[in-house]
Amino acid sequence: MKKIKVGMIGTGNISGIYFQNGNRFESMEIVACADIDVERAKAKGEEYGIRGCSVEELLNDPEIEMIINLTIPQAHANVCLQALEAGKHVYVEKPLAVTREDGLKVLELAKQKGLYVGCAPDTFLGGGIQTCVKLIEDGWIGTPIGATAFMLGGGPEDWHPNPEFFYQIGGGPMFDMGPYYLTALIALLGPIKTVTGMSRISFPERTIGSEPRRGHVMKPEIATHIAGVLQFEAGPIGTLLTSFDVKGGTQLPRIEVYGSQGTLIVPDPNTFGGPVYIQRAGANSWSEIPLSHGKSENARGVGAADMAKAIQAGRKHRASGQLAYHVLEAMHGFHDASDAKAHYEMKSTCDKPAALPIGLADYGLD
Repeated sequence: MKKIKVGMIGTGNISGIYFQNGNRFESMEIVACADIDVERAKAKGEEYGIRGCSVEELLNDPEIEMIINLTIPQAHANVCLQALEAGKHVYVEKPLAVTREDGLKVLELAKQKGLYVGCAPDTFLGGGIQTCVKLIEDGWIGTPIGATAFMLGGGPEDWHPNPEFFYQIGGGPMFDMGPYYLTALIALLGPIKTVTGMSRISFPERTIGSEPRRGHVMKPEIATHIAGVLQFEAGPIGTLLTSFDVKGGTQLPRIEVYGSQGTLIVPDPNTFGGPVYIQRAGANSWSEIPLSHGKSENARGVGAADMAKAIQAGRKHRASGQLAYHVLEAMHGFHDASDAKAHYEMKSTCDKPAALPIGLADYGLD
């Protein structure tokens, strides 16, 4: 089957892994890239042997059927809307949009145009979390009861060259890293019914410790420590704690899922591999479970490739716009609940993403 031709918009830090992996998948071929800085796009294109050009030129190219949108979060919705207006399917880095209103605009325009929208993260399609999905679906821990998820760190200003956007509206630990954790939890337990939470800005000023802007002081606009509780439609209750304010480290796990017959330790949802551990009722030690699925190395781009395959086959894709919007609403819901000192009832839902089949090649999809 002929590969879908893809253009990439945004050639910053994250683009490298998409370039490296993009053409390895059976369903898509990255043929051009664009950036607001056209010279940077041309340089990146030369590096990877493709055409670098302006955003306008890319969107007007009739050969390109699908866009991968790797711009900064504040530009996600606008670039997605431009791509859809140009008649192209679009897959965007997380989050889908900064606001729920813009997220809905993207989904509604895609529906009107009969086009696909997909969104990162796609790490839940890696061997680690797919193994956990199979263990839960096969009943290894019985009926799921609850889950805990923790993303605690000191913030990105010590290593990221341009960290301001992490502390602006649409940033913070929940919007930056929450998509990995919430998407993984939905892949494991299904859609969310209700959320609540409390949040704070612990440090009114943050100092950049990385080059080239070492010493520059930033003032966070969004909560940097968020403690949330969520109930899933199927019944389990989860806890999610995200923070950029933990300066002394932590020994908490990434994700654990608790069932009526055992506990599952889920690997870091910002990675594709393991390890996966289980302790069943009556056991007195943990057992490491071999991964049942491939894609355990850095397979970033698999979500976009799965969407391209879905376009070819006329099926649903796994890292869908509906899933991403459900995550976006939940992230806002934690902040809304904190502000209102109340529970937030989710207005959206989504399908639990279909598990990948066992036995696929690392770059296979069906």
